[in-house]
Amino acid sequence: MADAICRVLRDGALEGEHATSLTINDSVDSPFGPIVFDYIFTQLSSFISSEKSQSRGIVLVSFARSPSSTAELLNTRGTDIATSHQWLSVLDCYTDPLGWKEQLKERGAIKTPSTEASLNLNLCKDVRNLDDLFSQILVLGKGLVGEGKTRFSVAIDSVSEMLRHTSLSSVSSLINKLRSHAQVSSIFWLLHSDLHDIKTTSAFEYMSSMVANVKPLSTTTNAEQNYKKGQFHASLKRRNGRVRVMVEEFSNEQSQIKFTSMSAVENAITQSLVPKVQFNMQLSDKERSDRAKVVLPFEHQEMDKSVQIYDGRKSLTEVKHESNGENLKKQEEIERGEIIYFRDSDDEMPDSDEDPDDDLDI
Repeated sequence: MADAICRVLRDGALEGEHATSLTINDSVDSPFGPIVFDYIFTQLSSFISSEKSQSRGIVLVSFARSPSSTAELLNTRGTDIATSHQWLSVLDCYTDPLGWKEQLKERGAIKTPSTEASLNLNLCKDVRNLDDLFSQILVLGKGLVGEGKTRFSVAIDSVSEMLRHTSLSSVSSLINKLRSHAQVSSIFWLLHSDLHDIKTTSAFEYMSSMVANVKPLSTTTNAEQNYKKGQFHASLKRRNGRVRVMVEEFSNEQSQIKFTSMSAVENAITQSLVPKVQFNMQLSDKERSDRAKVVLPFEHQEMDKSVQIYDGRKSLTEVKHESNGENLKKQEEIERGEIIYFRDSDDEMPDSDEDPDDDLDI
């Protein structure tokens, strides 16, 4: 399922559509959001570097990690850092987010902050100015793919860090402008959902075509196991309006995440989506057997005579006369009672003395 999300980000958006977008939610109960983010980032980077993606470059907006951490991540996943400048640009919002170090450097109080020379870096000195941040992202993206219809992807490693410096409406406006830009193929971000209210998490999920939630295995499981394993719940909004829900189990082994399918969990979720009612909608074996023994109206079935079905046009007497001689003989042998009705007066309707249930074999 995580691979399916990576493929959707790889394929990007159709002409005239907003960029494919993904929200990754985690919490303190299962804090594997950064590891999931790294997995998706490296998978998409692999597609882009091998030219198997709609986008031809990726801009990483780094709030929660240093440039050296990004370089180490790519090295451990087998990515050639020497050629990464061809498809990767990093907007460093981590080293000096408010420009304090730059001011101290101008006063001679500190030396120039060191940067990772092996990566294509651009230092952001004021993360509160989101208009300038948007311009820098576009400049870095176009620097990778050029002008025209060639697209690039955007990854934001923590919108929770962004919300520390500016408002929800400003961050939402930035993401919406990136999603609607003609050269942005896909965009994804990480959100620590338990740090924000429902309004904030709902706003980011509303802007997303995919939502991934990192959850603990269960509330009863001990905390130690929850920090090694968890569940990955994802919902994908399709173009026809339907939503596909998937669940996987993952384990964290040496800072690398591994996903395994959970077909049983998927079946349980499907069953939980069925409306709960106050009665049983399934028949037991005994109930099915009893239903099969019920004789339907107008259907006369006996062990020693053929089946007769009233067709609505002929009277039962006419049907009997048309039966074969053997059946007539057997019917004559059966003693039957008879009810004779005499009309009280001539004021009654001519057919009122006819039995309304004459067509029923009672």
